[in-house]
Amino acid sequence: MVIKVIEKTDEFVRIIKKLKDNVLKEQIEKQIIKIIKDPEIGKPMMFLRKRTREVYISKFRLSYAYIKEEDKLILLDFYHKDKQ
Repeated sequence: MVIKVIEKTDEFVRIIKKLKDNVLKEQIEKQIIKIIKDPEIGKPMMFLRKRTREVYISKFRLSYAYIKEEDKLILLDFYHKDKQ
């Protein structure tokens, strides 16, 4: 399975740019690579966030949407788990 399109929301880009912790940035990169290899790896969300998935990175969550029909991955948000 090869993802043809990867998009990032403006919110996601803004949050990642603000991060100062390089170790955390590396963890995010590794998780994104895992998602690209297997887009259905994340936990499926329900209710208002239906059709999105999340992966855990220490105390944080990386939220994304995978549109199978278009082979498209959209990185939506990165936030602390207490923000849920």
